[in-house]
Amino acid sequence: MLTRKQLELLDFIKTRMDIDGVPPSFDEMKDALDLRSKSGIHRLITALEERGFIRRLAHRARALEIVKLPESMERPAFKPKVIQGERAEPPRGVPPLDAVYALELPVMGRIAAGVPIEAISHISHHVAVPGSMLSGNGQHYALEVKGDSMIDAGINDGDIVVIREQNTAENGEIVVALVEDAEATLKRFRRKGNMIALEAANPAYETRVIPDHMVKVQGRLVGLIRSY
Repeated sequence: MLTRKQLELLDFIKTRMDIDGVPPSFDEMKDALDLRSKSGIHRLITALEERGFIRRLAHRARALEIVKLPESMERPAFKPKVIQGERAEPPRGVPPLDAVYALELPVMGRIAAGVPIEAISHISHHVAVPGSMLSGNGQHYALEVKGDSMIDAGINDGDIVVIREQNTAENGEIVVALVEDAEATLKRFRRKGNMIALEAANPAYETRVIPDHMVKVQGRLVGLIRSY
C-alpha cells in the first residue's frame, strides 16, 4: 500500500510523462507536492523504487521510468488528486481516495491505558494509516498504548491508536486527556457538573473524578491498529 504522498508523486510523474514525454524535474516535483526541500522527493522516489513502481536510469537527465502502476491508477476513469478543503466524488465503480491512500502519521510515543504516565510530546516514528480511518479534515496523530485499563473497549496493550486532535469531547467518547498539564491517559470521558470522570474499561481500575480545570482534552479516538 502506497502512502498518499507516494501516490501523489507517482501520479504527477505519470501525468507529466504523458504530456511532455519526459519526467518532471525534482524542483517541479517538490513544488507539486508542496514540500520544503528536494530531500523529501528523494525519499519518496527511493520508496517507489524499492516497491517496484519506478526505476532510476543511470547517466541520463531526469532519469526516471515508470515500471508499473497501482491497480487503482490503471482504471481509465481514475486520476488521484488531492485538493485542500475539497473532496470530490469518485467515478462510479472506483473506490474512494481514502480507501486507496495510506497516510503516514507521527507516533507521538506511548499513552497510558492504566495509571497516567508522563505527557507525550515527542515523535518516536511514523505509521501508515488507511485514509478511511481518519475523521474529517482535522489533524491526526498516533500513540502506542501501554496498559490494559481499556481492554473491555477492545484496546490492548501494544495497540496503536489513531487520534484526531480536538480540545472538546462528548460524554462517552474515548479521549486523550492531559491531567494537570503533566500526565496523559486514554480514557472514556464523562462530564459531571464541574468535574470530569475519566472512566476505564476494565473493572480492575477505578474511575478518576477530577475538577474540569485540571483536565485538558487533547484528542478523540478514531481508529486502532493492531499487529499480530
